[in-house]
Amino acid sequence: MNPAPGDGGAAPAIERRGLLLVLSSPSGAGKTTLARRLLQTDPQIHPSVSVTTRPRRPGEIEGQDYYFVTPERFAAMREAGDLLEWATVFGNSYGTPRAPVMEAISQGRDLLFDIDWQGAQKLREGLESDLVRVFILPPSGRALEERLLTRNQDHPDVVAQRMAGAAEEISHWAEYDYVIVNSEIETSFASLRSIVTAERLRRRRQLGLSQFVRQLQDAL
Repeated sequence: MNPAPGDGGAAPAIERRGLLLVLSSPSGAGKTTLARRLLQTDPQIHPSVSVTTRPRRPGEIEGQDYYFVTPERFAAMREAGDLLEWATVFGNSYGTPRAPVMEAISQGRDLLFDIDWQGAQKLREGLESDLVRVFILPPSGRALEERLLTRNQDHPDVVAQRMAGAAEEISHWAEYDYVIVNSEIETSFASLRSIVTAERLRRRRQLGLSQFVRQLQDAL
């Protein structure tokens, strides 16, 4: 049994609505590193699992990496309104299923989305009060190019394409609630953690706060 307000015991758990944390950035700005570290260190936040028509790769797990569906099934989900947002990338479709997201935030669980500005715009429709949008910027264009080249994952032609697309991606920075210039990963991660902590404390997300305050007043 939780102690009544004013008993001097441990702070009671106040019911909270979950939040949807969106991270966006041009490729190479450090978004994936920040997202992975947040998931590893914060047990209250979980990755949003997308549906995709892309074939499953070796080692990928259904329901953990993606929900793998046929193009026909994906189209049916989209037409039925079962997807919050969707996009086609290199001939494959990706989307966010509505039901798991709504269930998570109603149960006070936070979800992390690694999506671009287009996906963030679609999530905003009907879920703006639940969204926390963070844009990750590189410290300079030269630094971004160097990061892409030193990753040694892409052909130089692909790096050039990513650099060409970076300007378009960055042009949407003002649509986000927070912007982090990722000059140094530890400082950027500390900033991201601070954002998450502050957003969890927003009054509108603390659904049980009114009841707690009433109990506190009654105890005075």
